[in-house]
Formats: sequence, C-alpha cells, structure tokens
Amino acid sequence: MLTQEEDVEIHALRKQGWSISAIARHTGRDRKTIRAYLIGDRQAGVRGPVVGSDPFDRVEPYARQRLSDDRHVWATALFDEVQVLGYEQSYPTFTRKLRERDLRPRCEACEGVKGRATVDIEHPPGAEIQWDWVELGTCPWDPAVEVFMLAGSLSHSSKTRGWLSYSMDQPHLIEGVDAVLRRLGGTARTWRVDRMATVINPQTGRLQASFAPVAKHYGVSVVPCPPRRGNRKGVVEKNIDFLTQRWWRTTTSGNLADAQADLDRFCAVTGDGRRRGDVTVGDTAKGERLLGLPATPFPATTEETRVVAPNALVSVDGNRYSMPPEHVGTEVTVRRRLGDPMLRIISAAGRVIATHQAAPRGRGRVVRLAEHTRALENVVLGAFTTDRPCPSKQNRPPSQAALRIAAEITGDTSRRGPVIDLGVYQRHIDAQNTRDGA
Repeated sequence: MLTQEEDVEIHALRKQGWSISAIARHTGRDRKTIRAYLIGDRQAGVRGPVVGSDPFDRVEPYARQRLSDDRHVWATALFDEVQVLGYEQSYPTFTRKLRERDLRPRCEACEGVKGRATVDIEHPPGAEIQWDWVELGTCPWDPAVEVFMLAGSLSHSSKTRGWLSYSMDQPHLIEGVDAVLRRLGGTARTWRVDRMATVINPQTGRLQASFAPVAKHYGVSVVPCPPRRGNRKGVVEKNIDFLTQRWWRTTTSGNLADAQADLDRFCAVTGDGRRRGDVTVGDTAKGERLLGLPATPFPATTEETRVVAPNALVSVDGNRYSMPPEHVGTEVTVRRRLGDPMLRIISAAGRVIATHQAAPRGRGRVVRLAEHTRALENVVLGAFTTDRPCPSKQNRPPSQAALRIAAEITGDTSRRGPVIDLGVYQRHIDAQNTRDGA
C-alpha cells in the first residue's frame, strides 16, 4: 500500500516521462503495484485485497470453535495456539481477521463494567512486592478439588511468580510466600497486601500477631491496602488477570507438580518477555536490587485433616503415604514443618502413628513403609476365602413366614396365603368312585 506522498511522487515522475520500470526501481516497489496506482485501480492509503488464498482460512474453524467455547479467551493466547497449528502471519493481522469476521461472541454481562477511571502509581525499584490469592476453581486433574494460586509481583518491573496450593490458610500462605520469593531471587523491602485475614486483623486493620514473626524472619515491613482501595495493589491484580487468561485457561497439566512446572516456565518465558516500551519485564527486573533471603523458610507448621482410604493410604499434596491398616476409615492429621524433610501423621488422640520422608509436591508418588505393607498384606490374606459368594441376581421374594408377619403387622388377613381344605378333594374322589361303581 502506497502513502499519499508516494502516490503523488509516482504520478509526477510519470508525467516527467519516466517508465514504469524506472519508477518501480526508484521507489522500491513492484511494477504491477506502480501500474495499478497510475491507472487508478488502487488508491493511496487504502489496503487492497489479498491476492490468493488467505492463511487465516485454514485456522478460522479452530478460532471460531475456541471463541464459541470460551468467548473471553485472550487473543494473545489464541494466537499462541494457532501458531502451533502452522499460522505464520503477524499478531495484528490475526486480530484484524478476528474483528473483520466477527468471530468473538458478545458478552452483555461484561460490557457494563468497562470504562472505569484508573490512576498510575510510581513504584521505586526494589521497594515493594504485592501479594494476592486467586481462586482458580476446580482443577482439571481432579474436579472434586479446588486449587488456589498465590501471586507475588514486583511493583516496579511487574515481574511475577506464582505458587499453587489446595489451601489458603496461614501456614500455606507462609509456604507460598517463601516459594515465590525464591523464584523471584529475593524480596523487596515492603510487602503490600490486601486485608486478608491471615495477615491483617479484620477488626483492627493491624498486622496479625501470628504473622509478625514471618515479617521479622524476612526483614520486611507489611503494608495493608486502605479499605476499598484495591487499586493500591493493581500490579499484582493485573498480573493475576494475565496469568489466569493466558496460562490457566489453556493449561493441560495432569497433576499439581506438572501445573507448577508449567506455571514457572510460563512466567519465566512469556511473563518476563512482555515489553514495556523498549525493554522487557525481565530486563527491567534485573535493575531491581532485592534483599537476600534466609537460608531456610520460616518454620511454620501446616496441618491437614484426612480420612485413611481402604488401601491404608493418606493423600497429601498430590502424594499418598501409608498407614497401619487398623486405622482405615479413621480421621488423622498430617503435620509438616516447613524446612523439615519429614512429615508426621497423628491420630485423633494426638499420638504419632507414622513418620514419612516427604515426597515432592504433586508428583503422584506412593510412599509406603515396609512394616505397613506387611501388615496390610496380612490383613488382606487373613480375610481371604475360597467360598463362593452368594449370587447377586437370584430371585428371592418374601417367604411365607415373612408374609405372615407382615399380615399380623397390618391386620390384613387376606395376605396370609391360600387356605387348603382337603375335604373338597375327598368329596371329589368319593363322587368319582360312585360313578365308576355304577
């Protein structure tokens, strides 16, 4: 497409006697393009139709179906997917095709909340990190379980890391904070949080006494957002929106460990690769001087209540641990101290039943102690029998005894069964003998 200035120039050169080939060499354009503008087939500033097949036609059915399934999927996420399918045109061309062909369905519920005013807040490098939880809903690998993500974002560079968990209580928050900080490579001097009850007392608005030792352990100060001022931590909220739309909506992970590894990769590659002007998020984050981290995490203790399964296993953090078979069906407490490689399983009476080496989170491993395996085998073999089980599909209506009891309960004498009078048969036989004798 020629600009207005280029169109004026080629017409002037043509009037001066230049050939089309000379004008094409002079402007660096194709001869057919120059001829089309000179004879009026094309106009300056107006994009002409693409000659030949449109590469978007091949991926349009996929894009239409994805937008029909999820009308809120981001165009950037959809663009990543069609690139895997072989689409080679640019992102602006892709989004233009989506608009021209009206592939995204309208959502009336969301159109009424757009257009609110916002304000930009300056954040010095290394001064603040913002924290927030997000409820991701049921996880794809286990629809009966909800999963949560703790996100931590450096306010200056917007560098973000996330940590997945099945719980949002304070011990898991402390575990997630340490995990995110080690992924970021340090901590800022101030932690900005909303008024989450695990950190801020809801009644007083001051720091929880149980969380103060955590802040001292990492050498930081904790600053809550003012009431109804969620925009004070808008960096992490925007990054949560980015992670949920670009990563969580499209992930195909099969367990917690795979999802965490996929999230780490996405944050390091796609998240840090986002551009802010002429530099990326990762390049900006390199200029932030963060404080060093303690050698070990804060020694918080996580406790989770579980019911021992029939196979004498307890499920914790995506792994299963063995138990003595006599505790099948009972409630136990799984206790783990951060930084300690061992976890302990405690009975309702407070007695330690089993101690295991903790497996990596979400790996789906089964950790069995040899003595638990032998005890379970003895129980199973002891209950083994060669007797044939009762047939499950045999017709067994209520017996006469059961019917008599039912009749006595209801007072219904008609349900006591048939009454057999042998005198009727005797009279029939006597009459038959009389006819034979006659």
